[in-house]
Amino acid sequence: MIKELFAPLATGMIVGGVFALLKLPIPAPPTLSGVAGILGILFGYQLMHRFLG
Repeated sequence: MIKELFAPLATGMIVGGVFALLKLPIPAPPTLSGVAGILGILFGYQLMHRFLG
């Protein structure tokens, strides 16, 4: 389980660093509320998938 969390986090940090070096806007919500919205979409999808499936 740790590997499943660490690999995407490390990849995201590398990509974020590259975007910063190239002075590009990040391809993700720049605020915690934006990230919370994405997590809400994910959890809502998973909940309905389990409920309907």
